[in-house]
Amino acid sequence: MVTEEDVRNALRKVYDPEIGLDIVSLGLIYDIKVDGGKVHVKMTLTVPGCPLMNMLLSHAKRAVSELEGVEDVNIELTFDPPWTPDRIDPEVRKMLGI
Repeated sequence: MVTEEDVRNALRKVYDPEIGLDIVSLGLIYDIKVDGGKVHVKMTLTVPGCPLMNMLLSHAKRAVSELEGVEDVNIELTFDPPWTPDRIDPEVRKMLGI
């Protein structure tokens, strides 16, 4: 059975090509819910109207869909609360000097 940690690890393989960091480390993943083979991911983007929106959503869905035991994936996009650099993983912020 797939776990929230499995989903989070799969999403770590999805990178924002403009920033060069994965979407988990960037703090774009707000929530993950797993119910049997159904997975719901609530995520955001660094800015509304991001030109890479469709690509990032598609890559996130594909990464989760490839996990064994996943039957259905729903990626919910939200901008509430808005993303800020404070959401970036603290270790990554240290590396970036922010």
